[in-house]
Amino acid sequence: MAPLKTRTNTIKNCAIILAAGAMLGGCSVVSDALWPSLTGEDPAGNQKAQIIPPSRAESNPAPTLSPPPPALGRTNFVPPQVSRGATTGTYVGQRVVEVRGELQRLQSQINQQNTQLQSIRNLTVQHSQNYHTTVGAINSRLQVGTTPGNPALVNQWNVAQASLAQVENDIAQMNTLANGVASTSTLSAFLLETTRAAYGLSGAIDEDHRQLSILEDEVNRTVVLIDRLLNELSEDISRQSNYLSTERTNLTTLALAIKNGEILGSSLGNRAFSSAAPAASSGFASSPPASAGTRRPLVVIRFDRTNVQYEQPLYNAVSSALQRRPNAMFDLVAVAPNHGNAARVALSASSSKKNAETVLRSLSDMGLPLDRVRLSALTSKTAATNEVHLYVR
Repeated sequence: MAPLKTRTNTIKNCAIILAAGAMLGGCSVVSDALWPSLTGEDPAGNQKAQIIPPSRAESNPAPTLSPPPPALGRTNFVPPQVSRGATTGTYVGQRVVEVRGELQRLQSQINQQNTQLQSIRNLTVQHSQNYHTTVGAINSRLQVGTTPGNPALVNQWNVAQASLAQVENDIAQMNTLANGVASTSTLSAFLLETTRAAYGLSGAIDEDHRQLSILEDEVNRTVVLIDRLLNELSEDISRQSNYLSTERTNLTTLALAIKNGEILGSSLGNRAFSSAAPAASSGFASSPPASAGTRRPLVVIRFDRTNVQYEQPLYNAVSSALQRRPNAMFDLVAVAPNHGNAARVALSASSSKKNAETVLRSLSDMGLPLDRVRLSALTSKTAATNEVHLYVR
């Protein structure tokens, strides 16, 4: 009996092991069918994995939060050649020779201005690239995290500021050149009128008028070339000036990010596209907005400890609000607890106002125009500590 019982137990154990193996095999199939493959292969093995190439942003080794510098004009302004003509010996023929000489001097001046323009363009491109390379390195370091006020990033910020100052100097050179081209344009218009007036002089022969006709065409083409030069130069100055203004605010915001050791983003001023709003008062309003007690604040900053890290959440909130409403205005309210005697309440109110001014400076560093923010103060029985509320209006 004992051997029979042993064989029976052995058979039962084998059956249990086989059943467990079958169940485990079933779980494996279900798992392969429901869970995605981490290797990119099809679980069924029917198709090859589809490889998605990286986007341009993912392929960028130095991402930046600043837009690329505006493209400069590429036209090379070379005036047409001045034709030669035989001297006829008449008075009109002498005038033709004089006008031809004046046109040659005018074109020589245009060549000099064109050479200067191309040189300024090359320098501007180089300075802009240096600026964006430095800013990209700073943002890359901030993205992975760093210490507040990292000296290495401060030095890089100074280098970026110097590069931006060079761009500003390039714009000043463009303005100087534009003034010179404007004088050249006036001279070319006068030369064209002089050429046309020579047709009315008496004592001319057919050869004089033939040369005048050719000379008039050449002067006219030169006038058109100067106008194109002046227009393209004006467009370059306008685009570069707007770019410089934008990057100044971005650089200010970047300084705040370096101070905190964390990336913020581009300047909030670049997201405010409305016309200038009424100027904000220099001090706190005598009374808070009527709806301050009923509205839901966009941001509540509680100064219940020293060194409150509020800049990043504040930036994110205001940035989102400006994306939804580019014309948004803001109310910054200093809230002090109304607890204790009059002296304690007054002390809390004074401390709360200082906190609100600190937040206002942070908003200014982030690029938000101060004429969009209205300051006010109030006391609250529900507040447990000094707070600063930011409302959208």
